[in-house]
Amino acid sequence: MEFIRVDGSNNQHSVRMYALSTCVWCKKTKKLLNDNDITYEYIDVDLLDEMERQQATDEMIKLGSMAFPTLIIDGEVITGFDQQKIRKSLDLPNG
Repeated sequence: MEFIRVDGSNNQHSVRMYALSTCVWCKKTKKLLNDNDITYEYIDVDLLDEMERQQATDEMIKLGSMAFPTLIIDGEVITGFDQQKIRKSLDLPNG
């Protein structure tokens, strides 16, 4: 299971995201990260093969989340498109 890395100039935080390719909230989260030039890794769980999808699901369960998107920012798990919490975790001004 390989995460896709998006490089940005703001790479002060470790950001990993479990997403679905068809999820509007996942797309909004990616846009927020891209608009703020954040370096992050993501994986579209629905595009994985069966074995990798099970592995991703198991990892999400360990994180305590089965919702999309699930972000891990510097070890903190954020479920859903919680823009305020995401911005706070990334030290971004409120938008």
